[in-house]
Amino acid sequence: MNIELEHTGLSVSSLERSISFYRDMLGFQLSRIIECPPDIRLGEVVGLPGCDARIAIMTLGDKTIELFEYFDPRGRPIPQERTQSDIGFSHLGFVSADIHADYDRLKSGGVAFYNEPLEYRPGVWVAYFYGPDGETCEIFCRKQ
Repeated sequence: MNIELEHTGLSVSSLERSISFYRDMLGFQLSRIIECPPDIRLGEVVGLPGCDARIAIMTLGDKTIELFEYFDPRGRPIPQERTQSDIGFSHLGFVSADIHADYDRLKSGGVAFYNEPLEYRPGVWVAYFYGPDGETCEIFCRKQ
């Protein structure tokens, strides 16, 4: 098979707010913004004919996320009652060289966490936190 994971897409309520979060808090770089008015074929691709959206392409090393802000139709927020056991997208995972320092930096920047870093299994530390639209993100660190 010749398939590899190339990127992750995430629908957001405010492209500017999400760009700022992923750039300023997690170190992503904005590569470009793509305007997708209704006459562009995005709607055919995503099953929303005539949709109107903007896409920000952001990179961190060789990893890419695409942030989609749909203007028409507007997306629904993540339900408050959604849990990690619900079917579908679960979280974005990020590796950290120093989870405690990154936790402190993110927390002091206003990021809300599920938990403080904890040793999930010997030598593996994990903390879950919320992105700007309530999406779940994870930082983990392997310590030998």
